[in-house]
Amino acid sequence: MKPNSRSLRQGLRQARRALTPQQQLLASTRVYHSINTGLEFRRAKRIAFYVAGDGEIDPSLLLAAALERGQHCFLPCLHPFRPNRMLFVRYRLGDPLVRHRWGMWQPLMRSQTILSARALDLVFVPLVGFDKDCNRLGMGKGFYDRGFAFRARSGRQRPQLIGLAHECQRVEKLENKPWDVSMDKIVSDYETYQP
Repeated sequence: MKPNSRSLRQGLRQARRALTPQQQLLASTRVYHSINTGLEFRRAKRIAFYVAGDGEIDPSLLLAAALERGQHCFLPCLHPFRPNRMLFVRYRLGDPLVRHRWGMWQPLMRSQTILSARALDLVFVPLVGFDKDCNRLGMGKGFYDRGFAFRARSGRQRPQLIGLAHECQRVEKLENKPWDVSMDKIVSDYETYQP
């Protein structure tokens, strides 16, 4: 019997939270080394990251490398007027972060620093689970699926979506719904997957 999405999410979140701080750091460092030398990362001008929590792969080493190179870096932020939508806000070293209603960190929103998802070149995406075909299981709120649905509707290949994961988050097969947005690539601490 296949587990339902809720129990699958719970099990995968529990698995990644069970990793020790040393295992978490090692996994994030391995992901950093897999991505940092790639041309897609080095050539991107506008890159979206996320602030890790709940055992997610931490992209802060990638963020630091991009800031050092002068790339424009963005973090997701809950839209203040449109429920269940997110915006991308420019982040510079030292910018303050605040907790949103679900307790995750986001930058302070200033109108001059907001960028449309369509204008990004590369997006690092957190995930709860994935399969070898780069299907992604998120937290279940649909922010990334809604935010990047335009790619499927328009046939656009940009921005490139790269999921970051612990290998323990891989499952045999995910049942995707029509609205689920697949990743262009998923980089785990042990392997890189492409459809």
